[in-house]
This record gives sequence, C-alpha cells and structure tokens, in this order.
Amino acid sequence: MPDAQEAPYTQEELMNAEAEMTQLTMDSLKKYKMNNNVMFTKLSDATQAIAKRMVNWSRTNSLWPLQFGLACCAMELMDFGASRIDAERKGYLLFRGTPRQCDVMIVAGWVTKSMVPRIKRLYEQMAKPRYVVAYGECATSGGPWWESYNIIKGIDQVLPVDVYAVGCPPKPENLFGALMKLQEKVGGKSAGDKERSITENPRRAEDFRL
Repeated sequence: MPDAQEAPYTQEELMNAEAEMTQLTMDSLKKYKMNNNVMFTKLSDATQAIAKRMVNWSRTNSLWPLQFGLACCAMELMDFGASRIDAERKGYLLFRGTPRQCDVMIVAGWVTKSMVPRIKRLYEQMAKPRYVVAYGECATSGGPWWESYNIIKGIDQVLPVDVYAVGCPPKPENLFGALMKLQEKVGGKSAGDKERSITENPRRAEDFRL
C-alpha cells in the first residue's frame, strides 16, 4: 500500500497561521468598530451646538446698557433712549440703573482720573460677558481736553473697549451703528469675538498708559 502524502504544514504551523489570520482580521475591524454610546455622543454634540447658537442669538438681540453718563455726551445718550431712535426694535433694551442687570457699558463723556476707580467698580459689577462702547471723542481719545493733567486719553486706558463711536458731539445714530457692530461681534460674525484686551487706540498717536 503506497505511503500517504505528507501534509505541507504541520499541525502547529497551521494553528499559528490561523491565529495570525484571526489577529489581522481583528486589527482591520478595529477602525470600523462603533462605540456603544455613539448615538448619545452625537446627540450631545448636536445639543451643545444648538444651545450655543441659541445663547449667542439671545445675547445678540438683548443688549442691556447701563444707565449712567459722565459729561455732555450723556445728553445724546438720552436722545438715543427716546422714541425718535426707537432702539428697542433692534434689541437694545431699556437702560438699567444697576450694573448687575447690564452687560453693555456706554462711556459717554470725558473720564477724569478721580472717576476711574468708580467706573472700574461699575464694570466689575456688571454681568458677564460684558462689553464696553466708547461714545464720543472724549471717551475715545480725551477730546478737546486730551492735554489736561486730570483727563485720561481714552477709556481704553483702563477698560477693554469693543466698539468706538466717534463724534463731538456724537449723534445718536452713531451709537445705533456702534451697537449694530457690537451685535455682530457678540454673535461671532466679526473678528475679536473670542479674546478682548486693552489695545492701542487708533485715534491716539502716542503710546501712553496709566
């Protein structure tokens, strides 16, 4: 009786090859493996994205200015709050008498060095996120009194300013346009919505800091 043909592989080699093939198959399937909570993870991301957009939308369309004025620009600020401008149609709500219910500070008028601590205190008491609008030449660069010993050369010397509204006196329409720019910044449609700092005023030539 003829001898049986020998197998090309031994039993041990066959087991090793089978184990290697199984390992290769498992490795190739790892990148296609789905997590058990993948649906909940995606739902959570979608919820966060929707909530973020809703929060930005609500902040953009409900700006609460602080009711205070420093000098003659405050007269124009009163005109802005009157019925002729009708600022509430764009989401610029009533001026509030307490800083804890406000998120926008409109600095209207020149700022003396003796007033700086008071303005800082009001700013620190405002609700976060909070924004600052420099309204008029005095709040922007010191105005006609920029060489005075007791007038600071712009409120951006002590507070981070988001929008500048120039003019002497500035018209209420200038403030209306400045708040529209602020809405774009709050909504993330313009640059500077992520980080705010005390930057150099483009209307002031020299680099002066208190």
